[in-house]
Amino acid sequence: MDFERSDGPVVGPRVPTATKILIAGGFGVGKTTMVGAVSETKPLRTEEVLSEKGVPVDDIAGVEQKTTTTVAMDFGRITISDDLVLYLFGTPGQDRFWFVWDELALGALGAIVLADTRRLADCFPSVDYFERHGTPFIVAVNSFEGARRYDIVEVRAALDLDPNVPVMLCDARQRQSSKEVLIALLEHARRQPSRNRRPEPVQ
Repeated sequence: MDFERSDGPVVGPRVPTATKILIAGGFGVGKTTMVGAVSETKPLRTEEVLSEKGVPVDDIAGVEQKTTTTVAMDFGRITISDDLVLYLFGTPGQDRFWFVWDELALGALGAIVLADTRRLADCFPSVDYFERHGTPFIVAVNSFEGARRYDIVEVRAALDLDPNVPVMLCDARQRQSSKEVLIALLEHARRQPSRNRRPEPVQ
């Protein structure tokens, strides 16, 4: 069988751009929940049951109902459009697991810092990390039932954020709410200058 030769470009299926996003924040803030809510595939989780050995180092005040913790990362995937697929990496929240942060942050387009108004100070290390490394990030206040509601202006002032850092409310359990947070991060990151360098090690 003869084939007609074409000198034109070979047109095939469009390959979407894969983009890495971090979801960070303190212990029990909802990172695993958010990854699970939006991932279109079964999320990879590295959770372990909290034990008595962790009592001296894990402060569970305000999240006493939490029984597990992420020890490496959560991983999920969501297709935003035909041209864009997001790979989501949820970071561990405790200080003793920060040695994995530099590897997780390598090549990330940006980050979501989840905040819990009951333990707002827990997201300070995440904010500081991304500010120091020039990683575009937004702050999403996870609305927990029974938690006191604060105005976004109050949260921004409490965290002493740069005026250009977006702050928004969300419900990490809800797919649509979490997706809106991801889109807000993409829009914010798109407005930032590109910085392609390996993060400095966590001190």
